[in-house]
Amino acid sequence: MLGELSATEIEDLLRKQFVGRIGCHDKDLVYVVPISYAYDKDCVYCHAYEGKKIDIMRKNPKVCFQVDEMRDMANWRSVMAWGEFHELSNEDEKAHALLVLLHRQLPSPSSITTHLGKFWPFAAPNTAELVKIPGITFLISLTEKTGRFESTTESHMLA
Repeated sequence: MLGELSATEIEDLLRKQFVGRIGCHDKDLVYVVPISYAYDKDCVYCHAYEGKKIDIMRKNPKVCFQVDEMRDMANWRSVMAWGEFHELSNEDEKAHALLVLLHRQLPSPSSITTHLGKFWPFAAPNTAELVKIPGITFLISLTEKTGRFESTTESHMLA
């Protein structure tokens, strides 16, 4: 059975996953890259280092974000969302984003790319220390979301 995810199911999948894909473009270059993230209140929070995706999103902040959950080829759920990249330079906004990232549930063991430096998995002692984490902290404010699923059972919620 193929179908569309409800708004509640879309929110659940975005909150549950921790790796998604950002699609961005600049002129003739389309770039899709996986990234670890945390989701909260229509925002995808991310931390990265200088590179191609950051360069492209600074030039064109309109992006696509995709996340999926797959048990097998006949049982999956996927969310596609569109929004805008916002690099966070304000210390309070950056601290909030980093706290959201620090408090997400990660699988164990997890990759060094999902960690936020020496503070992971524990919160920094204070905001001043937290905002010193090197790299670029940004959010993608989502303005549109859609979801699809395929399931071989009546329920399309994957375990």
